[in-house]
Amino acid sequence: MKIDIEMQDSLYRKEPKIYPHKITGRFARLRDLAMYVLLGLFYFMPWLNVNGHQSVLFDLPARKFYILGLTFWPQDFIYLALLLICAGLTLFFVTAIAGRLWCGYACPQTVWTEAFLMMERWTEGNRQKRIKLDQAPWSVEKLLRKGSKQFLWISFSLWTGFTFVGFFTPIRELAISISSWSLGPWETFWGFFYGFATYGNAGYLREQVCKYMCPYARFQGAMFDKETLIISYDEQRGEPRGSRKKGSDTKALGLGDCIGCTLCVQVCPTGIDIRDGLQIECIACAACVDICDTVMDKMDYPRGLIRYTTDNALHNKPSRVIRPRVLVYSVLLLTIISGTLWSMTHRTPLRADLIRDRNALYRELPDGIIENVYTLKITNMDDASHQYTLKAMDNPQVSFDYSQALELPAGEVGGFTVRIRLPRSAGQGTTALQLELASKEDASIYKHFKATILMPIVGSSKP
Repeated sequence: MKIDIEMQDSLYRKEPKIYPHKITGRFARLRDLAMYVLLGLFYFMPWLNVNGHQSVLFDLPARKFYILGLTFWPQDFIYLALLLICAGLTLFFVTAIAGRLWCGYACPQTVWTEAFLMMERWTEGNRQKRIKLDQAPWSVEKLLRKGSKQFLWISFSLWTGFTFVGFFTPIRELAISISSWSLGPWETFWGFFYGFATYGNAGYLREQVCKYMCPYARFQGAMFDKETLIISYDEQRGEPRGSRKKGSDTKALGLGDCIGCTLCVQVCPTGIDIRDGLQIECIACAACVDICDTVMDKMDYPRGLIRYTTDNALHNKPSRVIRPRVLVYSVLLLTIISGTLWSMTHRTPLRADLIRDRNALYRELPDGIIENVYTLKITNMDDASHQYTLKAMDNPQVSFDYSQALELPAGEVGGFTVRIRLPRSAGQGTTALQLELASKEDASIYKHFKATILMPIVGSSKP
């Protein structure tokens, strides 16, 4: 009964707040660099223009997507699917080699949490000061410090929500709408929603997202093996733990290199003790590596008591980077990326569909000419206007009559009535034609498609 009560208490108790130390070191600098680069890309990419368009813009009402000078249409959905496949394979590939490197350096939850922690340190101080501030009764100083933090957090969250919406609505127009208080309902909803999500996840939930909400932590074990790079504590070297003075003879004291300072726990953003072994909560941020190396330097011990290593290396076995699963991921990833890039760079910015007029199968004109009427749907996916010509590639007897010139501005879709004519003597029943729609301004822009011409059968009457 006592055990059951203790289990219930552990299930329903409130998670203690984690106050991670701010540290310096090579991995900390790498994480800071990743944070500045990734946040810089997120916040400033919408303000950059490429070829007259916002560098990244998903214009849903116009059904156009601009990415680094390329224009994509709903018909290019295959590229989104390929992009998601590439992202998944890249994650598998990196995980197989370097474990949860994504979680520690590039995951949005990690990046925004680092930014929010930075603002918290600016306003409330280091770890000890933050702990004391939370435990202290409310005062003018506490109110000012907490208020300053909330002001920075809320401002940063609102700017994040504004930027997020700026990827779907031109950000300059969005800024003008906000300044004139004429923002639309959907932009308002998603701006506040994404801002609130950022505020809640990075400001309060933090490690709870990684520990309980993120699915990646759950299935990563299926991609790990004994040669995957992980952060580990060298138990053979560190145990038994114990405090000692600098310069003490550890062998005479019967101690390992770990001095039991628990700094590795204090710097961990998820609050785990890496000395207990690999845990699902570990995001491989290497904060414990930096702080432990600092302690080892002060004690004149070799670095690497906690380090990036593999399970085989810890047990003095050889480790291999190149192994079957890595080769499979590499081949699949290179194949899909190469194919996608080739397809994107060689795609023709032109689509054409020929739709038969359902009112009549065909019409007989004077001089023995048979006419079929179609609607030609043209999508100009280029950034320049084009005038097009239509011709039959395999039958010189074919002629065309258009309701208007086949001309379209950049990024427009148009429908044109096209009459395809063929002498009655050219065949009977159905006649297949190979057609080409080509731009007059750029010979490299053309589209081949097939059309079926209905012809009267000998002895039949006019439909």
